[in-house]
Amino acid sequence: MDAAQVLLAVMWAGLTLYALLGGADFGGGIWDLLAGRTREGMPQRRLIEHTIGPVWEANHVWLIFVLVLLWTGFPPVFAAVMSTLYIPLTLAAFGIIARGAAFAFRKSSTELWQQRLFGGGFALASVVTPFFLGAVAGAVASGRVPPGLARGALVGSWVNPSSLLGGVLAVVVCAYLAAVYLCDDAARSGVPGLADLFRRRALAAAVATGAVALLGVAVLRWDAPRLFTGLTHRALPLVLASALLGVASLALLWWRRYLLVRVTAVLAVTAVMWGWPVAQYPFMLPPRVPYQEAAAHPAVLHTVLAVAVVAAVLVLPSIALLFAVQRRLPYTEDASH
Repeated sequence: MDAAQVLLAVMWAGLTLYALLGGADFGGGIWDLLAGRTREGMPQRRLIEHTIGPVWEANHVWLIFVLVLLWTGFPPVFAAVMSTLYIPLTLAAFGIIARGAAFAFRKSSTELWQQRLFGGGFALASVVTPFFLGAVAGAVASGRVPPGLARGALVGSWVNPSSLLGGVLAVVVCAYLAAVYLCDDAARSGVPGLADLFRRRALAAAVATGAVALLGVAVLRWDAPRLFTGLTHRALPLVLASALLGVASLALLWWRRYLLVRVTAVLAVTAVMWGWPVAQYPFMLPPRVPYQEAAAHPAVLHTVLAVAVVAAVLVLPSIALLFAVQRRLPYTEDASH
C-alpha cells in the first residue's frame, strides 16, 4: 500500500468510528423525540442523557479528524465536496451546534416549558443532522460532485434519489445503533422495563433499516448504476456479511443477548461503511477522480500520517478511559436533572 492508500484507510476508520459513536449519539436524540409526553417519557430521557451525557462531545472528534485528513491529504476532493455541497454541510453543522446547545440548556433548565423547548430542539436536530450527512454521502457516491470549485448542481447534487436514500438510511441506522446500546445499558443498570422497551424499538429499527436497504438496491440500480455494480461485485462479500450480521442481531435481540448484539450491530454497520469505498475504489469522486490524482505530495502524506500516529497515541487512551468511566456509572431511575 502506498501512503495515499494508508491515509484513505485511516480516514475511513475515523469515519466509521464517527458513524458508530456519533451515530448512536444522534440516535439517542431520535428516541428522545419519540419518548412520549413529559411524565411518561422521563425515564427514557434520563437513560438517554445518562448514556450519551459524558461522551457526546467526544464523538465529534472523529468528524473533525476526518475533515482535517481530507483537507490536508486530498485537497481537490475537499474543495469540490465543500463547494458543491455547502448547503447540506452548513445545515448539518448548524444541526450539530443547535443540538449541543439544546442538550446543555435542557440539562440546566428548571422550568418545564424550557425543558420542552430545548428538548424539542435537541430531538429535531438529532434527526435532521444525520439526514443531511447521509445526503452528502449519497451525492458523492452517486457521482454528483465533479472536480473543481462549485462545479456541481447547487441543489440537484444533494436532492436526488441516492441522496434521499443516504439520508433516510443514516437516520434509521442511527436509531438502530442507539436502541441496541440503550438495551445493554438499561439491562446492565438493572432496569429491565427500559431494556425491554428499547429492545422492541431496536427490533423495529432493525426491520426498518433492512427495508430501506432493500429499497436502496432498486434505487441505486436506477440512479447510481456504477455504485450498484461495485456493491454487487467487488464489495459483495461485505454486503453479504452485513446482511448476515443483521439477521444475527435480530436473533440476539429476540433472545435478549444485549452485550453480544452490540458486537454484531457494530460489525454490521462497519461492513456497510466499508462496502461503499470498496465499491467505488479507486475513485474518490466517481467517475472522474481516482485517489492517486487527488492525493497531496508524498511528503505531505507522510507528515500527515506521522501526525495521525502521534494523535492516536495521545487521544485514543483518553477516549477509551472516558468510555470505561462512563460504563461504571450505573443509571438510576432516581436520577434528576
